[in-house]
Amino acid sequence: MSNTLPRYIGTPLSPTATRVMLLGSGELGKEVAICLQRYGVEVIAVDRYAHAPAQQVAHRSHVIDMNDGSALRELVLRERPDYIVPELEAIATGALAQIEDENLAQVIPTARAVQLTMHREGIRRLAAEELKLPTSRYAFAGSLTELSAAIEEHIGYPCFIKPVMSSSGKGQSMVRQADEIPVAWEHACSGGRVDTTRVIVEGKIDFDFEITLLTVRALDEQGRLTTYFCEPIGHRQQDGDYVESWQPQSMSHLALERAQAIAATVTTALGGRGLFGVELFVQGDTVWFSEVSPRPHDTGMVTMISQRQNEFELHTRAILGLPVNTGLLSPGASAVIYGQCDATGIAYGNMAQALLVPNSEIRLFGKPVSFVKRRMGVALAADEDLDVARQNAREAATQVRPIAV
Repeated sequence: MSNTLPRYIGTPLSPTATRVMLLGSGELGKEVAICLQRYGVEVIAVDRYAHAPAQQVAHRSHVIDMNDGSALRELVLRERPDYIVPELEAIATGALAQIEDENLAQVIPTARAVQLTMHREGIRRLAAEELKLPTSRYAFAGSLTELSAAIEEHIGYPCFIKPVMSSSGKGQSMVRQADEIPVAWEHACSGGRVDTTRVIVEGKIDFDFEITLLTVRALDEQGRLTTYFCEPIGHRQQDGDYVESWQPQSMSHLALERAQAIAATVTTALGGRGLFGVELFVQGDTVWFSEVSPRPHDTGMVTMISQRQNEFELHTRAILGLPVNTGLLSPGASAVIYGQCDATGIAYGNMAQALLVPNSEIRLFGKPVSFVKRRMGVALAADEDLDVARQNAREAATQVRPIAV
């Protein structure tokens, strides 16, 4: 079913409804749900906890353990979605593959793509060993002994140790010398999306900057599956998690061509329709593949102010077989708004002051529980001068005051 298109888009909550089930209902899923609603799609939002952001705007919501294949299958049989759209890594991908094989629903982009990209070992072996794309030095380890041997004999220092399944930098750390390995091993084993004792260790690349190249596989005017690219997105990370992003990132014409070639190669190999966030390292004209997500990317939230069709609209249109436009509207930037406190049901003050920043927007995600470093919203700003846009996004973000009440 990987290329099945809707014959029509029906009416929600009726026998003709086109149904989409979101697996993971965070801030990215919330924006996808809003876009789907605008096209009259019936949305079912699923997460491991109640009142997740996308559940607040969906037609129906469910709370299940998405790693439980039986529970996931039972829910699909009950809801009968046309499309299943994963938003996170902690999913029983084997159950998704069976659901797709039995034509119970179409997995976006494909069950195979979800399986490979949810696991760093699968996607790295595909990219480096099958597709021969340039990557950092890497090795996988299932024990502290294996990890130490891989670093000493092959990878060297400094290097990065990551769980094979994680997101937003969780469980990642840099190791500069041998006595740091045990702590990094424990951090990786406890920081993954699922319980596992397998990690990837990567050699450090001396790059100038890293980008996210949003890549869309959608139908063109003749109904042919075609690859489209957004302008490259630059981003700054802290502890492995993005804190600001901007678009477009300036880079040489040759580097952009190479980045697009890498992105096209890996997304074509993964197949299906939808938007992919391809992460790349760039040094001069040289480009290395890092990772790919088969869904909207957190750094791509900047497109809510910079593009004619943001990444969520592009993903939605691609899923539904509708035409896409990846054109840039204006240079723009995003900056993260953190919770700054551990509390339930926090409030947000100083919003008016934040929105007095020129050409700014605020998006609060509505997460029910706040943590000091949990991403609770994002500030956006547009300006023809990208440096001004970045400064304004940061200023708007700092003006918002989370309050424990």
